[in-house]
Amino acid sequence: MTYLILGLVLWTAGHVFKRIAPDMRAGMGHAGRGLAALIILAGVVLMVIGYRAADGAVLWGRHPATVGINNLLMLLSVYMFAAAGMKTALARKMRHPMLGGVKVWALAHLLVNGDVPSFVLFGGLLAWAVVEMIVINRAHPDWTPPAPAPRRKEVIAVVASVVLYGVIAALHYHFGYPVFG
Repeated sequence: MTYLILGLVLWTAGHVFKRIAPDMRAGMGHAGRGLAALIILAGVVLMVIGYRAADGAVLWGRHPATVGINNLLMLLSVYMFAAAGMKTALARKMRHPMLGGVKVWALAHLLVNGDVPSFVLFGGLLAWAVVEMIVINRAHPDWTPPAPAPRRKEVIAVVASVVLYGVIAALHYHFGYPVFG
């Protein structure tokens, strides 16, 4: 569990550094982006290693109904990531579609994983996304929605989301986590 927690700490530190110490981060210039990316990547690696090795009490298990709900939420989460990157209609209505996608992703995983390591990993990332939204909104209270994107970007975002969801499902099966029950 130590690696899992350390990974969450590194993930959070890498993401909130520019929000907590903007002048210091700005002084680092382009090298600061690389350092942040390296810290975040190290956090992801430690979270994966720590989660796979962690053991803890199980309060609930998978159920066919929750697996189906999880899969729908995951498709929504992947679309929210695509919407953020492509500035689709959702990105014009929602200030933080990517962080919203993280929250949906975390809740979906908590729904089907009722064990302590999952609470730490997915609950920790859910808490990070909530705090990140609050910090961003306080630092920059005014928000201007992006300009409308061409209609084809909407279609591309939906198609890409379905394809990426399929890839994610295949990777989960490859690593021993059955997505569809």
